[in-house]
Amino acid sequence: MGYAVKELFYTLQGEGAQAGRAAVFLRFSGCNLWSGREVDRQHGPGGCSRWCDTNFMGTDGPGGGKFRDAWELASAAEATWKGGDARKLVVCTGGEPLLQLDAALVDALHRSSFEVAIETNGTLVPPPGVDWICVSPKANSRLVLQEGNELKLVYPQEGMAPESFESLSFTHYFLQPLDGADREQNTQACVRFCLENPRWRLGLQTHKFVGIP
Repeated sequence: MGYAVKELFYTLQGEGAQAGRAAVFLRFSGCNLWSGREVDRQHGPGGCSRWCDTNFMGTDGPGGGKFRDAWELASAAEATWKGGDARKLVVCTGGEPLLQLDAALVDALHRSSFEVAIETNGTLVPPPGVDWICVSPKANSRLVLQEGNELKLVYPQEGMAPESFESLSFTHYFLQPLDGADREQNTQACVRFCLENPRWRLGLQTHKFVGIP
């Protein structure tokens, strides 16, 4: 199986429970909740199409391309890592990484001594062996993946009350302000909710503050 990758780069994880940790980001092309095209923003099956700011179309980003097999892509990830032999982390994201991430690639990344993390919308089941699962549920989509390491809810989203996710099996619960024109207002709403509901932690995109990818 081949893989289409938008970009592959070395940076610090910017959000969630592993914020600040060095990682290779492997951004796959494509998503199952909208096409990524501006003309489709009002027509994506997921509510995220209205506000998503990630470019996951094509294979033209830094380090991106089409990779023939799992070993070729794992080798490219290994060449991108700059942190020596300790605590190697690859974050598989998108778009939606589970459209492409499979057991063969997880195994190849493990053989390259990576811990494998995913950032997913939770509409698909991951292959065996993924080490860290971050689920970010999206409005108007069916949440299939209901357990993992962290749940990251972009807030507010219509029909996505944080309380409705508290029965799921996650270790960490993050409330992340919806970016855009109302970001300051949304941030204050998240702060208030977390103060009133301490199970939830405020999630911030620190990479945007410090100017890293």
